[in-house]
Amino acid sequence: MMQSRGRSGRNVSVVNKRQPFLNARLQGFGATIFAEMSALALQTNAVNLGQGFPDTDGPNEVIDAAIAAIQSGLGNQYPPGIGVAELRNAISAHQQRFYGLAYDPDSEVLVTAGASEALAAAVLALCETGDEVVTFEPWYDIYGANIAMAGAVKKVVTLRPPGYDFEETEFLDALSPKTRMILLNSPHNPTGKVFSREELEFIAKVAIERDLLVVTDEVYEHLVFEGNHIPIASLPGMRERTVTISSGGKTFAFTGWKIGWVCATPELTSAVRIAKQFLTYVSGGPFQYAIAVGLELGDDYYSELLTDMRRKKDFLSEGLESAGFEIFRPQGTYFVTADARSVGYEDGLELCWQLPEKVGVVAVPNVVFYDNAAEGQHLIRFTFCKSLDVLDEAVTRLQGLR
Repeated sequence: MMQSRGRSGRNVSVVNKRQPFLNARLQGFGATIFAEMSALALQTNAVNLGQGFPDTDGPNEVIDAAIAAIQSGLGNQYPPGIGVAELRNAISAHQQRFYGLAYDPDSEVLVTAGASEALAAAVLALCETGDEVVTFEPWYDIYGANIAMAGAVKKVVTLRPPGYDFEETEFLDALSPKTRMILLNSPHNPTGKVFSREELEFIAKVAIERDLLVVTDEVYEHLVFEGNHIPIASLPGMRERTVTISSGGKTFAFTGWKIGWVCATPELTSAVRIAKQFLTYVSGGPFQYAIAVGLELGDDYYSELLTDMRRKKDFLSEGLESAGFEIFRPQGTYFVTADARSVGYEDGLELCWQLPEKVGVVAVPNVVFYDNAAEGQHLIRFTFCKSLDVLDEAVTRLQGLR
């Protein structure tokens, strides 16, 4: 359990006292905030708008493909270490279809146990002890752990509301001769920011000038409400230095299947594969065939997905505002950030601890995603990837804050 309620300003999953047996690189890390808050939701019978997983399954075509694969024996034994050909071909076709990016399915695509493993394998494979990794805060919690496990050092650049822009001078100041990698997340969790072309071009220019690698987490690529998702690998000079990561969990609402992937040059893919094979080796054989079917669905599926999520975003956003919250409407993902101060709390973590018993709703305190605690102390995150009935119940309960 959490050792404190975040008064230190560090990640709530950070434990202040030394944990026996745990190696030095992971000292300070505890249970993730998502596990903690989901457990709290169960204990209090609260509506869980904390952890970002849908409460309904994805397309029937994908479910049927998984069942058919299991029944016919496809993937029930160890699949190829790089992933089944059907999925690698589908990933390659997806990148070409949506972004005009050509990847060879045999040498430039690697299937992983979700995007989480892809991120871990990329950082472990590509960083030496003491290398520095520049990323943006608030940062998804596994980034810090991945960097620590690699023996690397995290450097952060802050995204600040309301627009979650960053200062170019702050970005440049975060760089040093030890910088090895930029770790990018767009669309961005938890802020919902979608990096603009101008921002990506600035990052790309720096990466090229400094000869840096870029690892980019794009799992919310099909959930963009404002602007467009632009893979940084599509910019001039970036394909050869970028590891692009995505997954089927968010796009098809099968987060428990843990099917992710890497797209990169043969050399980068090979390096990531070497680390990946000593993590899970392989996983989700039958589900790989199913996600391949999902990636080949028509444009109507992707447009309907976005329409549905946009409706839920607007519903929850308006509900939060009616409950008294100031919110920062997301450009993408399925999260919306609110300011705890607008309902009388200076400390978002304290509000998140009180919400389940006070009104029966769970949210996540954004402070856990910051190195600079003061930047996120007052912010909390809600997810809207739930049914409208569940969101309606949550909104009704939240009126009790007024």
